[in-house]
Amino acid sequence: MKTSEPSSPDPDDEASRSGRGPTPRHRILLWSVSALVLLGCAPFLWQTAATAEYRYTVDDVPERPVGVVLGAGVRPDGLPSHLLAQRLELAVELYEAGRIRAVLVTGDNGEEHYNETDTMRDHLIAAGVPQERIVGDHAGFNTWDSCVRAREVFGVEEAVVLTQEFHLSRSVRLCRAAGIDAVGVGDDSMRERTTATVYGWAREVPAAVSALGKILFRPDPRFLGDYEPGVDEALAEADEAEGADRG
Repeated sequence: MKTSEPSSPDPDDEASRSGRGPTPRHRILLWSVSALVLLGCAPFLWQTAATAEYRYTVDDVPERPVGVVLGAGVRPDGLPSHLLAQRLELAVELYEAGRIRAVLVTGDNGEEHYNETDTMRDHLIAAGVPQERIVGDHAGFNTWDSCVRAREVFGVEEAVVLTQEFHLSRSVRLCRAAGIDAVGVGDDSMRERTTATVYGWAREVPAAVSALGKILFRPDPRFLGDYEPGVDEALAEADEAEGADRG
């Protein structure tokens, strides 16, 4: 009578039990996860590379007629958040240096007791920017809406976009996709806040995927509305003031 010989142990099972290495199933899972991570990061890497030539510092940014300050939250006491205050200070620096001649502040005023753009305007006025050079967009509910409305509602064709460093590539790319000859300057003060900086950069990875969808499908902003002449009037006032100074 034949006796069955014991089957040879599966090397992969042995390796798994002994901790010497992953099984084929684990390797497939590892490669799949790695591929998904790379795929998810691709839009972020693309937008970062595509905007490299359009990102500047305060000292070397080319002149543009308008600075576009994107909203970033208001504190319960009615003052700008740290992020927003830093963006506004960039606008002040550029205005004082003659790199921009008017400022479009764009933010979310979707709630009765939350007025982002008026807070931004007040901060700029207190810092010395003339009220006549500041225009508010009360329906800039997100970056894409702000860019589209700047172009379609306010007629902005050339601008410096002002935001945080980690948000700059996406902002410039979206504004350029909306038809604005946009360059950008990013606030780098968040480098001193490690946790906030890591979070800021990390959230840009999924945000870049969403931005790519907007670039491809170009959805209408939540609210578009009629053309508003505020930026035209601010630039005309700037021309008049400059003409008077030359005269």
